[in-house]
Amino acid sequence: MLAVQPGQLVTLNDLVDELWPDGPPRSAVANVRSYAANLRRAFETFDNGEGAILRQQNGYRLVLPAELIDVFRFEMERVAGREALIAGRLDRALELLGSAVARWHGPMLAGVPLGPVLTASSAAAEEERLLAVELLIDAQLRSGRDDLAIPLLRDVIVRHPLREPAYVLLMRALYERGDHAGALTAYGEARARLAADLGIPPGAGLQALHRTILTAATPLSRSSPAARPAGPTAPAQATAVASAKPRRPDLVDHLPRAVTDFVGREHVVSRLLAETRRIEERVPAVHIIDGMAGSGKTTLAVHLARRLSERYPDAALFIDLCGHGEKNRVEPASALVTLLRQLGVPADRVPVEFDGRVEMWRQELARRRSVVVLDNAASSEQIMPLLPAEPTTVVLVTSRRRLSHPDVGPSQTLPVMSPQEGVDLLGLSVGRDRVEAEPDAAAEVVRRCGHLPLAIRLAGARLAHRRGWRLADLAEQMAGDAPALHHLAQEDSTITGAFAASYEPLPNSTKRVFRFLGLYPGNRFSLPAVAALTGLTIAEAREALDDLVDRNLVEDLDSTRYRLHDLMRQYAVELCSRTDSASDRSVGLAQLFDFTLEVALRVAETLEPGIANSQVKRVSFARPELVDAIGDPTADWLEAERTDLVAMVSAALDDGFPEHSWRLARALWRFCYIRGYFEDIIVTHRRALIAAEASGDIGALALINNYLASGYVRTGDSRRGLDHLTRAVALARDSGDVLSTARYRANLAAVYYWSGNLAEAVAVGSECLRDYKGYGTVRVPMVLPNLGMALTSLGRYEEALRLHRLHLAWAQTNSDEFHTLNAFSHIGAVRVRMGDLPQAIRILLASLALRERTGHRYAEAEVRNDLGIAYRGLGRLVEAQQEHEMARDLAIGSGERHVEAAALNELGRTLLAQGRGGEAFEMHQDALRLATRIAHPHEQGRALAGLAEHFAHVDPVEARRHWERALAIFRRMGVPERFEAERCLADLAARAVDADRGPA
Repeated sequence: MLAVQPGQLVTLNDLVDELWPDGPPRSAVANVRSYAANLRRAFETFDNGEGAILRQQNGYRLVLPAELIDVFRFEMERVAGREALIAGRLDRALELLGSAVARWHGPMLAGVPLGPVLTASSAAAEEERLLAVELLIDAQLRSGRDDLAIPLLRDVIVRHPLREPAYVLLMRALYERGDHAGALTAYGEARARLAADLGIPPGAGLQALHRTILTAATPLSRSSPAARPAGPTAPAQATAVASAKPRRPDLVDHLPRAVTDFVGREHVVSRLLAETRRIEERVPAVHIIDGMAGSGKTTLAVHLARRLSERYPDAALFIDLCGHGEKNRVEPASALVTLLRQLGVPADRVPVEFDGRVEMWRQELARRRSVVVLDNAASSEQIMPLLPAEPTTVVLVTSRRRLSHPDVGPSQTLPVMSPQEGVDLLGLSVGRDRVEAEPDAAAEVVRRCGHLPLAIRLAGARLAHRRGWRLADLAEQMAGDAPALHHLAQEDSTITGAFAASYEPLPNSTKRVFRFLGLYPGNRFSLPAVAALTGLTIAEAREALDDLVDRNLVEDLDSTRYRLHDLMRQYAVELCSRTDSASDRSVGLAQLFDFTLEVALRVAETLEPGIANSQVKRVSFARPELVDAIGDPTADWLEAERTDLVAMVSAALDDGFPEHSWRLARALWRFCYIRGYFEDIIVTHRRALIAAEASGDIGALALINNYLASGYVRTGDSRRGLDHLTRAVALARDSGDVLSTARYRANLAAVYYWSGNLAEAVAVGSECLRDYKGYGTVRVPMVLPNLGMALTSLGRYEEALRLHRLHLAWAQTNSDEFHTLNAFSHIGAVRVRMGDLPQAIRILLASLALRERTGHRYAEAEVRNDLGIAYRGLGRLVEAQQEHEMARDLAIGSGERHVEAAALNELGRTLLAQGRGGEAFEMHQDALRLATRIAHPHEQGRALAGLAEHFAHVDPVEARRHWERALAIFRRMGVPERFEAERCLADLAARAVDADRGPA
């Protein structure tokens, strides 16, 4: 998926859909993250491979030039070879096309399970491979290399017995070498195969070449126009071989002026050209190109028409059907008059009757090889009378609506440009020198334009007329308070005008839905969410969304979620603010926040039964049918909606719904915690803290401070975590909430543990454990592991083991999977440090298996790090290294810097055991820098000890200095590592005395 879309963001949802098209497992997202971590690590083993795979937003991006990827390198060589063939540079064409074909050693992605995207990519690549082979054969024939061309052709026909262009080339090759009988035999084989398998006769090209061979007195000359078609896809064109009629003297060209330099869209162009070659000998080629306003449909259609005009040289026609609105729409009868007049038919010869016009139009097209552009079509009914009957014409239809008809086939939806295509397009307007001088600003302007071609052209025109502006100036303006739409206008051409042409024909009810979509806080909205926001029923919302999708005002992502283009969202927001009252907008948002909170709380109740509902009181939800439309809400629903839910916490606060804001943040907490989304906890709960203060709810304020602390602690900022947790305890105590006071104090043990204050962690944990009966049993499970971890660090393994076993017993009694896997992890960690390595490995693997089954990813990095320690202890160093590296990657992904520091230290020890001292030294240096930055004393000390081991062999003075620093930390914490540090210092001192004495 990443390789077929280099440079583009591939979202987690895209990857999950591709890997599990029939339905993902619960752990799908976590699995994808693990796969990506492994792949990133594999890339790092190669030169310049570091950073090749970037994790961005909610997905991954392959940052490699396209030319380094086989299939794109192949396509570059194929296109260049085709151009060389057209130009008559046969040696260069042979070189390029031969190299392109040689890149294929079998089917693309052979042996890899393919989902819908890769299946389509593989099929398209295979078609391009066959075209490249046919181009190579054509070059060989023109060079007189029949001996190479004919065996290659026979191989193609054996593998693809229904491919008519290959038969055309084979007949031509045999005919040119004088083997008329062989050529006629090849025609007989083609006819028999087509009749047997498809029930159709040979295409017009094959039949024409057959007639030529039967009647000709001499073979075709290789230098003749018939043998050397001019078009870029000549090998597939039998008519260019057999009929090759001269260009008509009455040639007509009504195409608009093409853009000076056409940019990008190479894949779309190649696909449509290939589809044309595939069908044009049997039926008229009709391609429908749809897309949102400003996506470049007309530009693409005109470019394609120009590309096709060499093979369809008799006429190039164009008509704007004005399908955007009802008033100016061109009816088929009027369109036929215009098109017939473009062909040169006198006005007095155009029939009055509609059927007569259709008949004349089709007869005129049958006499010519023509390309026709039907621009801005409104519907299938509008274009059907304009379509030809004979395979002599290519028709290109553009529309802002998705058109479909059984006789035409599906539309080709034109996406926005890729980032690089957008920058290239901007460079055409403002000058490549300006773009190259400010590449980051250019990329930002393109991003602010939503990668929409019309928007990029308008931005470029604005800059072109302001030579004193930098690209950064426009980027800054577009990022300001005023919507980017206001900066995208040039004379009468504006983005809002283009959007309005699609919006105005909508029914009033659908217009309202479109406007309200601008209020939606996130990027991807579901059908029930739209129904909640607009107050419509599910059926009504679906009908409106279908209409918006058909008109390319809304993008259908996966039939369950939809999206607005960034500029389209700005347009919807402006319309809504002008058209709908503030009270109507507020009612819509309240309905949306009610729905979202209801679903989030239902999921939270499954993840932490009894707790979420006790802290966030549920209120009656007036529209349960919207929740029913989702099915049974699970953590997977939260996963799919996570980015938007995070945005919704802030939006609720900004839009005047502070209660919804802090309640939603709390409802999301457990999900974010068990999935390792600690940065999301910080983002949502910082906003929720403001919301709780605004609501004046002291209990909510204490609650949010408590959960905000968990995010800071897990990301290595123990100082902030302690500040917020201390405030939570004080607020609960002052309000007389005894139970919450006890709960929050129990969490202090964890904060003290992570900050290295182990004695205080044990003291607080022990106190909470003694007093739990007075406060209830809800928080007992977390008191046990928090206290157990501190005891483990202090080397009090038997006490820690007893607490973790109690934790496991509680979890299994209460059927709590999260606490079960957590207890397994901690028991395994203690076993590792006690030296019971085989037992530790079994327990840790059980913990990982339970995480895999449930989708709970909390503390997976720590488990893998402990597993690596156990493997190292058994001498299984390769496995140990893999676990430490995976732990590091997972910790980076979740933002757990303290775990990352621990993984670096353990990786350093494993590398040292492998004899890779230099690499080990670098790992400990990285660990020391990170642990120092986050004030994590235990990992600081362990990093210093690792560095001391390195210096012990090369610089005893530095070794002593590092050991002494490590020992000071270990003694202050009271951890057992101090004994090893003392022993190593004593050894250094003994060696120094021996060295002073000299040889005996």
